[in-house]
Amino acid sequence: MRRLAAILLPLLALLGAALWVGPRLLDWEPYRAQLADIASTQLGRPVTLGGRITLTLLPQPRVEAAAVAIGPSGDGLTITARAMRLRLDLGGLLAGRLEPREIALVGGEITVPWPPTALPSLRPPPWLSALDARLEDCRLRLGGLQFEALNARLQTGAVTEALSAEGTLAWRGYAIRFAGQLGRAGFDGVAPLDLSLALAGSTLSARGVLAPEGFEGRMEAAGPDLALLLPAPPGAFRATGRLTAAADLFAADDLALDLAGQPARGAATLRLAPAPRLDVALAAGRLDLDAWFAALRQTRGAARPLAVPVSIDLSAEATGFGGVPLRRLRGAFFLEGDRLTLSDVSALLPGEMELEMAGATAGPRMELALRFSGQSLRETLAALGLPLTGTDPARLHAADGRFRLALENGQATISDLAATLDGTRLSGAGSVRFGGARPAIGLGLTLDQLDLDGLLPDPATLGAGLAGFDINLRLAAERLAWQRMVAERATLDATVEAGRVSLRRLALRLGEVDLAASGSAQLTPALRVPDLSLEVSGPNGNALMPLLPAGWAPLLAQPVALRLSGGGPPEAVALRVEGDLGGLRVEASGTADGRAGRGSGTVTLRHPGAPRLFAPLLGPEIGEWLGEGSFSLIASLNGQLANPPSLAADRLDLVAGTLRLRSQLGLALGGPRPRLTGRIQAERLPLPTPALRATAPLGLDRLAMLDADLSVEAGQVEPLGWPQLGGFSTALKLEAGTLRLEGVQARLAGGLLRGGLTIEGTASPPRLALEAKLEHATIGEPLFGLPLDLGAGRVDGQASLQATGHSLAALTATLGGQASVTIQDGLLAGVDLGALQATAALSSPEAGLRADLAGGATAFERLEAAATVTDGRIALVRTSIATEGGGAASASGEIDLARGTLDLRLASRPLAEAPEIGLRLTGPLAEPRRLPDLAPFLLWRATR
Repeated sequence: MRRLAAILLPLLALLGAALWVGPRLLDWEPYRAQLADIASTQLGRPVTLGGRITLTLLPQPRVEAAAVAIGPSGDGLTITARAMRLRLDLGGLLAGRLEPREIALVGGEITVPWPPTALPSLRPPPWLSALDARLEDCRLRLGGLQFEALNARLQTGAVTEALSAEGTLAWRGYAIRFAGQLGRAGFDGVAPLDLSLALAGSTLSARGVLAPEGFEGRMEAAGPDLALLLPAPPGAFRATGRLTAAADLFAADDLALDLAGQPARGAATLRLAPAPRLDVALAAGRLDLDAWFAALRQTRGAARPLAVPVSIDLSAEATGFGGVPLRRLRGAFFLEGDRLTLSDVSALLPGEMELEMAGATAGPRMELALRFSGQSLRETLAALGLPLTGTDPARLHAADGRFRLALENGQATISDLAATLDGTRLSGAGSVRFGGARPAIGLGLTLDQLDLDGLLPDPATLGAGLAGFDINLRLAAERLAWQRMVAERATLDATVEAGRVSLRRLALRLGEVDLAASGSAQLTPALRVPDLSLEVSGPNGNALMPLLPAGWAPLLAQPVALRLSGGGPPEAVALRVEGDLGGLRVEASGTADGRAGRGSGTVTLRHPGAPRLFAPLLGPEIGEWLGEGSFSLIASLNGQLANPPSLAADRLDLVAGTLRLRSQLGLALGGPRPRLTGRIQAERLPLPTPALRATAPLGLDRLAMLDADLSVEAGQVEPLGWPQLGGFSTALKLEAGTLRLEGVQARLAGGLLRGGLTIEGTASPPRLALEAKLEHATIGEPLFGLPLDLGAGRVDGQASLQATGHSLAALTATLGGQASVTIQDGLLAGVDLGALQATAALSSPEAGLRADLAGGATAFERLEAAATVTDGRIALVRTSIATEGGGAASASGEIDLARGTLDLRLASRPLAEAPEIGLRLTGPLAEPRRLPDLAPFLLWRATR
């Protein structure tokens, strides 16, 4: 046995070596055609073997051919391979037949035209019951798609068994595992097909039937992260639906989706001709648009762009973008390489603002065309975070328009803006730049009209909202309205940068007046105004009336030219005003401490004619009592804004016609009403004559606007047509609408006048009370200028009067009280009572008596009169006159001040035993009728 083993083992080793090496040394060139025919029969398509052919018997029979080309058949499929291996059946080989059991293509290039003319087929020869084909390290070109590292195994069983395939491939860096099973087709050419794919942790399975015209069935897909497959937000997903496939189209519709826990409906279509493209439609109740937009941006900027263009049609009933809630979102997004196209995008913003958008990207730049329309812009702006505090709720509602938006490198640019806001048409452009220390906003707008009433927000809110921005603003409005002011051709050019405001130009036209302003200010860390300029000019200043009190309107109806300039650090801002308003020259200068909130300065006003200056304001009669002369006002002012706010005039010199006044005044603003205090000194104080029957309201209720405590002194008080007062002094107190002149004292005709005046302006109707007492006054000329007047005498008198009413006429008609007067060594002008005694003794006295009562003068030693005043009528209660010749006279009757009439009777008894001789004065106060009463005396004389 040992000898036999020693002989057999070498023989077996020699036989094995012969079986291993021998076939490799054989020349297989004569079998090339036969092997090509076998491969062609096996694959059902022509096969060309261009390289070396080798046979290996161990460990199993196998023929390997290099440089293999599998020519196209009716389906257009072409294959080239580095090598092809055929595993042969050992029994058939021993019987002299080449029967392959497995075929493998190594390093193959497989090209499948798309769309294919027919489905590729692998059919084994009829005598074979099974086929096992492998693809190793192959490359597959499917139309415009290319797959790498294809390793797969195809197996066929018996005639009734299915064709199965499984393997892996790589596509654009993704590793894909697939498996499929194709059943045998029936007489109608329809075969069942099961297919499954695994990609990036996600799976896709499909089951259906494969017919000559394509595949139809159901599919199910799931995965941990949809963002690995599509430009979508990250999150788990699941989808089920119907799947159909044709030569150039794969479609999944009626999809029920679950995206990160949110249910949705959708469809997807993969088109392979004429160019590959994936279309996805998605409809959801809620959608995170921020996440979808971020996914699209991330996909665009990714180093590995999408293999095929992707179109996504999104639809959501509720979503949000940038913190702004949106409803009814509709839109299509098309991503091809790094180009993103948006079309038919629409949504409802808060306030039911409809927004439509379309656009595309070009490199890093995105250009969009937008349209908007709505009836509640306020709600939309509030949702966007814009400050609206302090604006009128009736403003900012209707809005519609369009504009183009470009986004590039942290900058948003708006162009071609054309819109209508609350009926106002506007156009312009703007930009917002991010990335610096603060966002920078540039805006240029042109408006046909701009009504600022109710549009400007609260300054504090606006300032806080704009503090974090740099702004470059240019505005132009054909018509500008604010409060009662209407301007034309208004323009604004200003910037805000790092807390610095630069007003390059503000210009507008008010009627015939042009206004122009420029300057700059530093808002932080403290207010600083380096320079400021304001110019006002025009041939007529009437348009400035809304900016000044209504009573100034006549003063403005003349040429105006004013200029304000200044600047400086916060603690010393210097300001200067100079200009002309008609003939009025204005000069003012001062400094303000912005940190401490106080300032000081001087004001000078000059005009060559005071009556001409004040006549438009106070009426032409002002020249009668004010007198001719120039006007000048020189004031030295200082004030503060807090603790409490106040304004003081350390010096205020006023000259107006014959008026000469100097004062020191202070105005405190911290109480319930402004309070004026100080001292007023006048050299001459002319006053108008009160028109007792004037019906114009005096406006006494305006006394409640101010409180006052003033010391008033005047060297001369000159009421027009009345006796002058000298050495006038009083304490003026005004509080809660009640004016009091306390301690009034003045010299009147060498005597002393004392008294007080109270006016209750807030009473309804206003009430007036006067107390006056005159001592030792001397009359040297007719006092009242009436036909019957006091021409001389020493006077003592007193009066206590009250009245109510809104006008002088009403005060006169309600005047009441009492008065008394005593005059010594006086002269009564207009009648000669002393001559009556001598005339009465004549034989024919009538003519003489009439002459004595018609004129002349009566010297008297003492005149005493007492009167009561009721409803404006002065009734003489007791009046007696003792003439120098020992005669006596009396007077009775009344004077109606309200109507300007009188009815008086002057009586004298020249003879003790005779009746009185009387003179009745009746009619108008200025020109009464004289009616001598001589009948009783003449009758008595006739009887004697």
